Amino acid sequence: MLVASATLAFAAGSASAADLTLRFGHLGAEDTAYQAGALEFKRLAEEYSDGAIEVQIFPNGVLGGESQMFEQQMAGALDVSVINPGNITDFAPTANIFTFPFLYKDEAHWQSVLSGEVGRDIADILKEESSVQVIGYFGGGKRQVVSNRPLESLEDLADMKLRTNPTDPLIASWSALGTRPTNFAWKEIYTGLQLGSIDGLLNEAEWIHRMRFHEVAPHIGLSEHDITVRLVTFSGATWDRMTDEQRDVVLRAGAEASALAREVQLRQDAEAMELLKAEGAILYKMDREKMQEMVRPAVLDVAGRMGLAELYDRIQASAADDASGS
Repeated sequence: MLVASATLAFAAGSASAADLTLRFGHLGAEDTAYQAGALEFKRLAEEYSDGAIEVQIFPNGVLGGESQMFEQQMAGALDVSVINPGNITDFAPTANIFTFPFLYKDEAHWQSVLSGEVGRDIADILKEESSVQVIGYFGGGKRQVVSNRPLESLEDLADMKLRTNPTDPLIASWSALGTRPTNFAWKEIYTGLQLGSIDGLLNEAEWIHRMRFHEVAPHIGLSEHDITVRLVTFSGATWDRMTDEQRDVVLRAGAEASALAREVQLRQDAEAMELLKAEGAILYKMDREKMQEMVRPAVLDVAGRMGLAELYDRIQASAADDASGS
């Protein structure tokens, strides 16, 4: 409630000559791909509208957490935000599709899903479920296995106390790989690795480096079991009162800003991996094909129970379509 009030206060104090003022909130710091994408959205929306649309950016979570910002968007108190799909599954169940590991064949497949017909169809479904419009997809962190013990083979995953997000697709998949998925507070991970309360976690290079996890868990298995997706969401209440011209501007700016944000995130991910290597992290190539084979029965079972089997199969099949068209 306090966050919503703060958001409204921002709006009240931001009168301008623009026909439409959009408030864009996100959790990222100024040096993240979130901020780079937000700044690009602001630049493009203001340019394409000849100044008739103004965008105000509120980074660093000043408007609240992602779930709070999404609720503000549903209520019409915030216009744009960047959301981890796993944080909104209570409001939009189809967002669970982005929590499945090994969903993409490779980076090119990931890009084609987000920028193509599948991505547009998912956006439409999420709008029906939550009233919030998806105008683009940020992301690009390649998730790996971080461990306080060597990862010479897949057998080394056996009985590992692995910190994962508490979603059914992740729990089922990593259980099938022999680990013991564990729910563990984010802020306690470093100490947990030190004390042996957990043996490892799943994370992308940028955050492994930012949080210094490699200091206490220097073994990194290159599973690339996921490439992160972040939804750029737009308030349905704001959308409904906009003109067709304003919507076209927002969609165009959203798509182009998303492409840039993904490019920035991929570059930052690669740079962070080089920093980890330079600072003593030990990298292990993992057999992704074997891992996919091991988790597939569990993944299909979960997808069926969640009503996502058809969408999951469609995304998987699109990899073959990409290959045949290349």
